[in-house]
Amino acid sequence: MSAALRFAAFLVLCAASAHAFAEASFTVKELAPGNYVHRGHDELATPANGGDIANVGFIVGERCVAVVDTGGTLAEGRALRAAVRRVTPLPVCYVINTHMHPDHIFGNAAFKDDHPQYVGSAKLAQAEASRAENYLRALKRELGDEASGSEIIAPTMTIDGTSTLDLGGRTLTLQTWKTAHTNNDMTVYDEKSGTLWLGDLLFVHCVPVVDGSVTGWLDNIARIKQMSPRHVVPGHGDLDAPYPRSLDDEQQYLANLARDVRAAIKRGETIQQAVDTIGLGERDKWRLYDAYHARNVTAVYAELEWEQ
Repeated sequence: MSAALRFAAFLVLCAASAHAFAEASFTVKELAPGNYVHRGHDELATPANGGDIANVGFIVGERCVAVVDTGGTLAEGRALRAAVRRVTPLPVCYVINTHMHPDHIFGNAAFKDDHPQYVGSAKLAQAEASRAENYLRALKRELGDEASGSEIIAPTMTIDGTSTLDLGGRTLTLQTWKTAHTNNDMTVYDEKSGTLWLGDLLFVHCVPVVDGSVTGWLDNIARIKQMSPRHVVPGHGDLDAPYPRSLDDEQQYLANLARDVRAAIKRGETIQQAVDTIGLGERDKWRLYDAYHARNVTAVYAELEWEQ
Protein backbone atom coordinates (compact mmCIF):
# COMPACT_ATOMS: atom_id res chain seq x y z
CA MET A 1 0.00 0.00 0.00
CA SER A 2 1.33 3.43 -0.93
CA ALA A 3 2.05 6.06 1.70
CA ALA A 4 -0.87 8.14 0.37
CA LEU A 5 -3.29 5.23 0.69
CA ARG A 6 -2.01 4.41 4.18
CA PHE A 7 -2.55 8.03 5.21
CA ALA A 8 -6.07 8.04 3.74
CA ALA A 9 -6.87 4.82 5.60
CA PHE A 10 -5.52 6.38 8.79
CA LEU A 11 -7.82 9.39 8.36
CA VAL A 12 -10.84 7.12 7.83
CA LEU A 13 -9.93 5.15 10.95
CA CYS A 14 -9.54 8.33 12.98
CA ALA A 15 -12.89 9.64 11.76
CA ALA A 16 -14.58 6.35 12.62
CA SER A 17 -12.99 6.32 16.06
CA ALA A 18 -14.06 9.90 16.74
CA HIS A 19 -17.60 9.06 15.62
CA ALA A 20 -17.72 5.98 17.85
CA PHE A 21 -16.43 8.03 20.77
CA ALA A 22 -19.11 10.66 20.20
CA GLU A 23 -21.86 8.06 20.25
CA ALA A 24 -20.47 6.26 23.31
CA SER A 25 -20.01 9.47 25.32
CA PHE A 26 -23.25 11.16 24.23
CA THR A 27 -25.57 11.01 27.23
CA VAL A 28 -29.20 11.97 27.71
CA LYS A 29 -31.15 12.66 30.86
CA GLU A 30 -34.83 11.83 31.30
CA LEU A 31 -35.80 15.27 32.52
CA ALA A 32 -39.49 14.30 32.69
CA PRO A 33 -41.30 11.07 31.79
CA GLY A 34 -40.74 10.46 28.09
CA ASN A 35 -38.60 13.60 27.65
CA TYR A 36 -34.87 12.99 27.15
CA VAL A 37 -32.37 15.86 26.98
CA HIS A 38 -28.69 16.05 26.10
CA ARG A 39 -26.85 18.91 27.79
CA GLY A 40 -24.60 20.82 25.40
CA HIS A 41 -21.31 22.49 26.29
CA ASP A 42 -21.43 26.15 27.31
CA GLU A 43 -18.74 27.02 24.79
CA LEU A 44 -18.18 28.30 21.29
CA ALA A 45 -18.10 25.53 18.68
CA THR A 46 -14.62 23.98 18.40
CA PRO A 47 -13.12 20.71 17.09
CA ALA A 48 -12.66 19.67 20.73
CA ASN A 49 -16.40 19.84 21.51
CA GLY A 50 -17.49 18.86 17.99
CA GLY A 51 -20.03 21.67 17.85
CA ASP A 52 -21.98 20.05 20.70
CA ILE A 53 -23.05 23.32 22.32
CA ALA A 54 -26.87 23.29 22.38
CA ASN A 55 -29.35 21.32 24.46
CA VAL A 56 -31.06 18.78 22.21
CA GLY A 57 -33.21 15.72 22.79
CA PHE A 58 -36.31 13.73 22.03
CA ILE A 59 -39.82 12.89 23.24
CA VAL A 60 -41.16 9.33 23.20
CA GLY A 61 -44.82 8.52 22.60
CA GLU A 62 -46.61 5.19 22.30
CA ARG A 63 -46.47 5.28 18.50
CA CYS A 64 -43.30 7.17 17.62
CA VAL A 65 -40.60 9.65 18.62
CA ALA A 66 -40.17 13.39 18.05
CA VAL A 67 -36.61 14.73 18.07
CA VAL A 68 -36.25 18.34 19.22
CA ASP A 69 -33.19 19.90 17.58
CA THR A 70 -30.35 17.71 16.33
CA GLY A 71 -27.08 19.42 17.22
CA GLY A 72 -24.26 21.15 15.40
CA THR A 73 -22.98 18.40 13.09
CA LEU A 74 -23.98 15.20 11.33
CA ALA A 75 -21.82 13.32 13.86
CA GLU A 76 -23.78 14.79 16.77
CA GLY A 77 -27.05 13.97 15.03
CA ARG A 78 -25.90 10.37 14.68
CA ALA A 79 -24.99 10.26 18.36
CA LEU A 80 -28.45 11.61 19.20
CA ARG A 81 -30.08 8.99 16.97
CA ALA A 82 -28.05 6.28 18.71
CA ALA A 83 -29.30 7.63 22.06
CA VAL A 84 -32.88 7.35 20.79
CA ARG A 85 -32.25 3.73 19.85
CA ARG A 86 -30.87 2.96 23.30
CA VAL A 87 -34.17 4.14 24.76
CA THR A 88 -36.75 2.83 22.28
CA PRO A 89 -37.12 0.97 18.97
CA LEU A 90 -40.06 3.19 17.97
CA PRO A 91 -39.68 5.10 14.70
CA VAL A 92 -38.67 8.75 14.59
CA CYS A 93 -41.67 10.38 12.95
CA TYR A 94 -40.78 14.05 13.52
CA VAL A 95 -37.57 16.07 13.64
CA ILE A 96 -38.43 19.48 15.07
CA ASN A 97 -36.10 22.47 14.69
CA THR A 98 -36.82 25.25 17.17
CA HIS A 99 -35.00 27.81 14.99
CA MET A 100 -32.37 28.23 12.28
CA HIS A 101 -29.05 28.39 14.12
CA PRO A 102 -26.35 25.87 13.13
CA ASP A 103 -25.94 24.29 16.57
CA HIS A 104 -29.59 23.17 16.40
CA ILE A 105 -29.99 22.02 12.79
CA PHE A 106 -26.83 20.49 11.34
CA GLY A 107 -27.55 17.05 12.80
CA ASN A 108 -30.77 16.73 10.78
CA ALA A 109 -29.21 14.55 8.09
CA ALA A 110 -28.59 11.77 10.63
CA PHE A 111 -32.33 11.03 10.55
CA LYS A 112 -32.80 10.86 6.77
CA ASP A 113 -33.24 7.09 6.73
CA ASP A 114 -36.08 7.39 9.26
CA HIS A 115 -38.06 9.44 6.70
CA PRO A 116 -39.49 11.80 9.34
CA GLN A 117 -41.39 14.99 8.82
CA TYR A 118 -38.94 17.85 9.39
CA VAL A 119 -40.92 20.46 11.31
CA GLY A 120 -40.22 24.15 11.77
CA SER A 121 -41.62 27.65 11.69
CA ALA A 122 -43.13 28.83 8.43
CA LYS A 123 -40.23 31.32 8.32
CA LEU A 124 -37.52 28.72 8.91
CA ALA A 125 -36.78 27.63 5.34
CA GLN A 126 -36.22 31.14 4.03
CA ALA A 127 -34.11 32.06 7.05
CA GLU A 128 -31.94 28.97 6.57
CA ALA A 129 -31.58 29.55 2.83
CA SER A 130 -30.49 33.16 3.32
CA ARG A 131 -27.59 32.09 5.54
CA ALA A 132 -26.82 28.61 4.25
CA GLU A 133 -23.53 29.44 2.55
CA ASN A 134 -22.26 31.45 5.51
CA TYR A 135 -23.31 28.76 7.99
CA LEU A 136 -21.59 25.98 6.04
CA ARG A 137 -18.45 28.06 5.54
CA ALA A 138 -18.28 28.94 9.24
CA LEU A 139 -18.92 25.32 10.25
CA LYS A 140 -16.00 24.07 8.17
CA ARG A 141 -13.76 26.88 9.42
CA GLU A 142 -14.61 26.28 13.09
CA LEU A 143 -14.79 22.48 13.14
CA GLY A 144 -12.72 21.24 10.20
CA ASP A 145 -13.23 17.51 9.62
CA GLU A 146 -15.79 17.39 12.44
CA ALA A 147 -18.18 19.18 10.08
CA SER A 148 -18.04 16.43 7.47
CA GLY A 149 -21.41 15.44 6.01
CA SER A 150 -23.34 18.17 7.82
CA GLU A 151 -26.06 19.81 5.75
CA ILE A 152 -29.15 21.95 6.06
CA ILE A 153 -32.44 20.14 5.56
CA ALA A 154 -35.41 22.43 5.11
CA PRO A 155 -38.71 21.72 6.88
CA THR A 156 -41.24 19.50 5.15
CA MET A 157 -43.95 20.57 7.60
CA THR A 158 -44.30 24.19 8.69
CA ILE A 159 -46.09 25.86 11.59
CA ASP A 160 -47.53 29.36 11.69
CA GLY A 161 -49.19 30.01 15.04
CA THR A 162 -50.00 26.82 16.92
CA SER A 163 -50.39 23.21 15.86
CA THR A 164 -50.31 19.78 17.47
CA LEU A 165 -48.48 16.53 16.80
CA ASP A 166 -49.72 13.16 18.03
CA LEU A 167 -47.00 10.70 19.09
CA GLY A 168 -49.55 8.19 20.38
CA GLY A 169 -50.78 8.83 23.89
CA ARG A 170 -48.73 12.04 23.92
CA THR A 171 -49.70 15.31 22.25
CA LEU A 172 -47.17 18.03 21.48
CA THR A 173 -48.27 21.64 21.01
CA LEU A 174 -45.98 23.61 18.72
CA GLN A 175 -46.09 27.39 18.82
CA THR A 176 -44.31 30.06 16.80
CA TRP A 177 -43.44 33.40 18.34
CA LYS A 178 -42.90 37.04 17.55
CA THR A 179 -39.38 37.80 16.26
CA ALA A 180 -37.07 37.52 19.26
CA HIS A 181 -33.92 35.38 19.38
CA THR A 182 -34.56 34.92 15.63
CA ASN A 183 -37.54 35.53 13.36
CA ASN A 184 -38.35 31.79 13.35
CA ASP A 185 -38.45 30.74 17.01
CA MET A 186 -40.76 27.87 17.91
CA THR A 187 -41.47 26.07 21.18
CA VAL A 188 -42.65 22.54 21.92
CA TYR A 189 -44.96 21.70 24.82
CA ASP A 190 -45.54 18.11 25.90
CA GLU A 191 -48.96 18.19 27.53
CA LYS A 192 -48.64 14.78 29.19
CA SER A 193 -45.56 15.67 31.28
CA GLY A 194 -45.99 19.44 31.33
CA THR A 195 -42.59 19.91 29.70
CA LEU A 196 -41.89 23.07 27.71
CA TRP A 197 -38.98 22.99 25.24
CA LEU A 198 -38.16 26.69 24.85
CA GLY A 199 -35.27 26.43 22.41
CA ASP A 200 -33.20 29.60 22.46
CA LEU A 201 -36.01 31.70 23.84
CA LEU A 202 -34.37 30.69 27.13
CA PHE A 203 -30.65 30.87 27.91
CA VAL A 204 -29.70 29.76 31.43
CA HIS A 205 -26.44 31.22 32.80
CA CYS A 206 -25.30 31.75 29.18
CA VAL A 207 -25.71 35.27 27.84
CA PRO A 208 -28.83 35.54 25.64
CA VAL A 209 -28.01 36.21 21.96
CA VAL A 210 -30.14 38.75 20.10
CA ASP A 211 -30.37 37.78 16.43
CA GLY A 212 -33.90 39.11 16.01
CA SER A 213 -35.57 41.70 18.22
CA VAL A 214 -35.06 42.62 21.86
CA THR A 215 -38.53 44.17 22.08
CA GLY A 216 -40.15 41.10 20.57
CA TRP A 217 -38.22 38.85 22.95
CA LEU A 218 -39.41 40.82 25.97
CA ASP A 219 -42.99 40.59 24.71
CA ASN A 220 -42.59 36.83 24.29
CA ILE A 221 -41.21 36.42 27.79
CA ALA A 222 -44.29 38.17 29.17
CA ARG A 223 -46.46 35.64 27.32
CA ILE A 224 -44.32 32.67 28.35
CA LYS A 225 -44.71 33.74 31.97
CA GLN A 226 -48.45 33.17 31.64
CA MET A 227 -47.75 29.48 31.05
CA SER A 228 -47.13 27.12 33.97
CA PRO A 229 -44.95 24.24 32.79
CA ARG A 230 -43.79 21.64 35.30
CA HIS A 231 -40.47 21.24 33.47
CA VAL A 232 -38.51 23.52 31.14
CA VAL A 233 -35.77 22.75 28.62
CA PRO A 234 -33.61 25.78 27.73
CA GLY A 235 -31.77 25.98 24.44
CA HIS A 236 -28.51 26.55 26.29
CA GLY A 237 -27.40 26.18 29.86
CA ASP A 238 -28.25 24.22 32.96
CA LEU A 239 -31.22 21.88 32.95
CA ASP A 240 -31.79 22.01 36.70
CA ALA A 241 -31.82 25.79 37.21
CA PRO A 242 -34.82 27.08 39.18
CA TYR A 243 -37.67 28.19 36.96
CA PRO A 244 -39.08 30.82 36.47
CA ARG A 245 -36.10 32.54 38.11
CA SER A 246 -33.95 31.63 35.12
CA LEU A 247 -36.46 33.34 32.84
CA ASP A 248 -36.50 36.35 35.18
CA ASP A 249 -32.71 36.64 34.88
CA GLU A 250 -32.89 36.60 31.10
CA GLN A 251 -35.71 39.14 31.10
CA GLN A 252 -33.71 41.48 33.33
CA TYR A 253 -30.64 41.29 31.09
CA LEU A 254 -32.68 42.07 27.97
CA ALA A 255 -34.72 44.81 29.65
CA ASN A 256 -31.58 46.50 30.98
CA LEU A 257 -29.96 46.21 27.57
CA ALA A 258 -32.92 47.88 25.86
CA ARG A 259 -33.12 50.60 28.53
CA ASP A 260 -29.42 51.43 28.39
CA VAL A 261 -29.26 51.46 24.60
CA ARG A 262 -32.26 53.80 24.43
CA ALA A 263 -30.51 56.11 26.90
CA ALA A 264 -27.30 56.04 24.86
CA ILE A 265 -29.19 56.88 21.67
CA LYS A 266 -30.97 59.74 23.43
CA ARG A 267 -27.58 61.10 24.53
CA GLY A 268 -26.39 60.99 20.93
CA GLU A 269 -23.77 58.30 21.53
CA THR A 270 -22.42 56.23 18.66
CA ILE A 271 -22.75 52.44 18.47
CA GLN A 272 -19.10 52.08 19.49
CA GLN A 273 -19.59 54.32 22.52
CA ALA A 274 -22.59 52.20 23.51
CA VAL A 275 -20.59 48.97 23.07
CA ASP A 276 -17.78 50.38 25.21
CA THR A 277 -20.00 51.34 28.14
CA ILE A 278 -23.24 49.34 28.29
CA GLY A 279 -23.63 46.27 30.46
CA LEU A 280 -20.09 46.06 31.77
CA GLY A 281 -21.42 45.03 35.18
CA GLU A 282 -23.05 41.96 33.62
CA ARG A 283 -19.75 40.34 32.66
CA ASP A 284 -19.39 38.08 35.69
CA LYS A 285 -23.05 37.01 35.59
CA TRP A 286 -23.07 35.29 32.20
CA ARG A 287 -21.05 32.61 30.45
CA LEU A 288 -19.83 33.60 26.95
CA TYR A 289 -20.33 37.30 27.75
CA ASP A 290 -17.18 38.31 25.87
CA ALA A 291 -18.29 36.39 22.78
CA TYR A 292 -21.78 37.87 22.46
CA HIS A 293 -22.53 40.90 24.63
CA ALA A 294 -20.93 43.53 22.37
CA ARG A 295 -22.77 42.02 19.41
CA ASN A 296 -26.02 42.25 21.39
CA VAL A 297 -25.45 45.95 22.05
CA THR A 298 -24.81 46.52 18.35
CA ALA A 299 -27.92 44.61 17.28
CA VAL A 300 -30.17 46.35 19.80
CA TYR A 301 -28.77 49.78 18.90
CA ALA A 302 -29.60 49.10 15.23
CA GLU A 303 -33.10 47.98 16.21
CA LEU A 304 -33.90 50.90 18.50
CA GLU A 305 -32.11 53.75 16.69
CA TRP A 306 -35.17 54.69 14.65
CA GLU A 307 -37.74 53.66 17.23
CA GLN A 308 -40.69 55.98 17.38
